[in-house]
Amino acid sequence: MGGYFAGMEHELVITRRGPRCGLPVTVAIHSTARGRAAGGCRLKHYPHWRDSVTDTLRLSEAMTAKCAIAGLPLGGGKTVVAMPEQGYAGDRRDVLLDVGDTIALLDGRYATGPDVGTGPDDMAVIAERTPYVFCRPESAGGSGDSSPHTATGVLSALRAVCAHRFGSPALAGRSFAILGLGRVGAHVLRMLAGEGARLIAADVDDSRREVAARHGAAWTTPQQCLSAEVDVLVPAALGGLLTARSVPALRCAAVAGPANNQLDTPATARLLHERGILWAPDIVVGAGGLIHATAVELLHESPAQVAARLDGIGDTLTREFLAPRRTGGDAAHTGS
Repeated sequence: MGGYFAGMEHELVITRRGPRCGLPVTVAIHSTARGRAAGGCRLKHYPHWRDSVTDTLRLSEAMTAKCAIAGLPLGGGKTVVAMPEQGYAGDRRDVLLDVGDTIALLDGRYATGPDVGTGPDDMAVIAERTPYVFCRPESAGGSGDSSPHTATGVLSALRAVCAHRFGSPALAGRSFAILGLGRVGAHVLRMLAGEGARLIAADVDDSRREVAARHGAAWTTPQQCLSAEVDVLVPAALGGLLTARSVPALRCAAVAGPANNQLDTPATARLLHERGILWAPDIVVGAGGLIHATAVELLHESPAQVAARLDGIGDTLTREFLAPRRTGGDAAHTGS
């Protein structure tokens, strides 16, 4: 299709003003070629509501790749609600019910789960308007909080990174800088502490200092964490962290974390490569929560099948790392 829609890859994009909340609600389906589209629901402030549409397009496209690399028979989609800068004074339920009604318009082509600004309890509210929801609380018949499963996948990825970069998958004695101690980052911190790793941590929320102290991690500022001299930097907050400005300041041997869209542009991967820094693609590293929730709630797989998918994240990364060597292609995407 040419003209105005030239270059448009998405199958369907809806932006509507929520009739209850009055806020712009956007749902984008990038692809259903592999199966129903899946992707989280994000509630976030943007400078302009059109920026939220752009973000929905970008995030839904990334979800297509994330599902495909994880081997899931699902496509990519995303929901974004542009929240007011000064905060939303209305009823949060109204926002979520409007999201549910928007998804219901799609007749099962897309299912949503938690993302930035939402959690399992929010999914239970959305489920009042549409059955196409995952990561509801266990008490509501869902798979519950996805963050522990995301963290399990991150640990599998970190073992693969250490094996490739340092010759051993052992995490004990290795140093990690964890940037972001939200739901996933805090779990990763705890699990790495249990493995005997040496830890540095930071978060824009200073109250998370207590979480770091509980697990023996040295507390620092986000900027110092980013440039810490460690074996592996673990981005676990929002994306856009790796840029032409930040990469020269890195003093790590590898970057591997669950934060989405870590590269500001694809060209930044080349900068990592030139510095000899191994980068594990976030669409692989952070897939554990998506894998667990969709395998349980959408694909109805057994616990053994789900566990095998989570363990397979490390194997997927290893194949990614070795592929350029086998094919003689460009290894810029991994920095190795």
